[in-house]
Amino acid sequence: MATLLDAVAATGRAVIHACRETGKVAIFAASGISHIFRPPFYGRLFLSALLEIGFFSLPVVALTAIFTGMVLALQSYTGFSRFSAEGAVANVVVLSVTRELGPVLAGLMVAGRVGAAMAAEIGTMRVTDQIDALSTLSTNPMKYLVAPRLLAGTIALPLLVVVADILGVLGGYLISTVKLGFNSANYLTRTMNFVETMDVASGLAKAAVFGFLIALMGCYQGYNSKGGAQGVGAATTSAVVAASILILAFDYVLTEMFFAR
Repeated sequence: MATLLDAVAATGRAVIHACRETGKVAIFAASGISHIFRPPFYGRLFLSALLEIGFFSLPVVALTAIFTGMVLALQSYTGFSRFSAEGAVANVVVLSVTRELGPVLAGLMVAGRVGAAMAAEIGTMRVTDQIDALSTLSTNPMKYLVAPRLLAGTIALPLLVVVADILGVLGGYLISTVKLGFNSANYLTRTMNFVETMDVASGLAKAAVFGFLIALMGCYQGYNSKGGAQGVGAATTSAVVAASILILAFDYVLTEMFFAR
């Protein structure tokens, strides 16, 4: 009986802790969003964050996208050839890349690269009292550190996904025409005729949400870090893990919203 009560108590503590953390993140996000729309706006910090999240993440996102398109074309051809449906490879590649693989893989790559960097930077400022110094100088830390990064993440990731979509489809095209022997004009025609505006738009909408979540987790974990260098390391790890899980969870939710019939 005591063991059962201990298990129930542990479960209750875990649920309460999860609810408490969810509430803290929600309040933090609401505060960050509100500061985006209230002056002053630190344009230089926004442009710096946009460059860091968008431009400097371009190589890793581009490589991930093009090789994903190549692998997707190969695997699709292997599966469809068993049913004499090789012609559907172009359709599967463009649909998979624009709807799912482009935004999700780009989000995971950016989470690993940018989310960790944000958490480390802000966490270091927290444990070295630089955030308290900002408050002392009458500068709101949320407006100075968090709001520009949230806005930059929301804008930068859809731009990266546009590149990822193009390169992912290009990777599938190259493998299909060079290695698998598809007719180039026919492949392009199938791709253009099959893809719809909603497919691309849904992927870009997902990317905007994912970019916001990555910046949110990076800023939140860094802002609330404590315990010196060890705490900064823990915040960095937590930021990447939390952002990755949220990307996959929100991917399902958004897919259900866009395409459920």
